[in-house]
Amino acid sequence: MTVHRFPLPRIVVSVSAAFMLAVAAGCSTGRNAVDQQAGGQDRFIAGTGKSVLIPVAKRDMAPDISGSLLDGKSFQLSSLNGDVVVLNFWGSWCAPCRAEAPELMAVYNATKASGVHFLGINVKDEKQLAQAFDRTKRVTYPSIFDPQGRIALQFRNYPPNAIPSTIVLDRKRRIAAIFLRPLLKSDLLPVVQQVAREQA
Repeated sequence: MTVHRFPLPRIVVSVSAAFMLAVAAGCSTGRNAVDQQAGGQDRFIAGTGKSVLIPVAKRDMAPDISGSLLDGKSFQLSSLNGDVVVLNFWGSWCAPCRAEAPELMAVYNATKASGVHFLGINVKDEKQLAQAFDRTKRVTYPSIFDPQGRIALQFRNYPPNAIPSTIVLDRKRRIAAIFLRPLLKSDLLPVVQQVAREQA
């Protein structure tokens, strides 16, 4: 797998083109695909087609998503306003998600002291299988159980239409970076650290 490291080259591409290229990554095809509409034709971001880092002036607010966690507790994203949030869309049925889990945990452990939170969005899954995944992979951050994929639909301009997908939100709950592919620690850590260093 080609590893794209930040900082990214300043290539300007449309969001819709980037997402079309990224659909081929991860577990994005077949009955497990998250069916989304592409973003607006006039949105522009810097990126590689599979990873995008959005300049501060071009960032949009993320929806204030909410739902029930795998442990049954309720959650609302706005409760984390003022902190960096990493959203990861995953399923226990997805082989790249299993490979990615320890990489995400490594970034979580390395950054949580800097006001960084991780939140999984478990899609197209059964709760007991998702809970077993977290136990087996020793994932300690929470996940919203979203079997119908309704949360992904709320990200209209930046649809996470590949599984796994990861979205990094800045401290103002704006979308700062998007990865539509499985990640390594070396992919995600510098991006999260960069966003965490930004002024709130």
